Amino acid sequence: MTELTRTSSRRPLDGIDRLLSRVDKRLRQLAGASISLPEAASRPSPSVGHEEPKLSTREREHAAALMRVNHTGEVCAQALYQGQALAARSDETREKLLSAAREEADHLAWCKARMAELDAEPSRLNPLFYAASFALGAATAAAGDKVSLGFVHATEERVASHLRAHLKALPGGDRKSQLILQQMLNDEERHGAEALKHGGEEFPRPVKAVMTLASQLMTRTTYWI
Repeated sequence: MTELTRTSSRRPLDGIDRLLSRVDKRLRQLAGASISLPEAASRPSPSVGHEEPKLSTREREHAAALMRVNHTGEVCAQALYQGQALAARSDETREKLLSAAREEADHLAWCKARMAELDAEPSRLNPLFYAASFALGAATAAAGDKVSLGFVHATEERVASHLRAHLKALPGGDRKSQLILQQMLNDEERHGAEALKHGGEEFPRPVKAVMTLASQLMTRTTYWI
């Protein structure tokens, strides 16, 4: 058992954790016990084994705010994938969505652990963004698997873009946060490519532009709140 897993198992569930747990139980009922989301990270954090960097107060606050944004992004990712999985037309598509969600659950745990190291709290807006993302995921799935997988691809494009921006914006000495975001970027790019490969349709540019605006709303608010 990794240190991250031990730490996560001891930490009491907060509100968004309890909500994720309830939705996970519903997914188990609908999709079968063999298809469920893990309660803790399945992979150790990329930052394990690296020393805590010496950051100025401003650098530490900035890094913490960026990791809070990414934590909220992963809360949204869980909601989107779970909403899509609940309404997926085929078992194959549902399994692909939940498989990606399992890796996204690693990202959620890594960001939460890194925030704790930086003495940061999760965004107070997480429940709001979770509910909106879950409803959006279910709505796209109701439009059909091609649309649902296309939405995954378009979403992952937006996520990858802001991860690249955050990698540049992080303090140069914060190697721990950089390693986490780099692995997240690798995973997100793969999820997007796999969604197209398995039948997702490419979204038109105007739709992607609206999605970008929605993403910017989330990133700009959760940096501060």
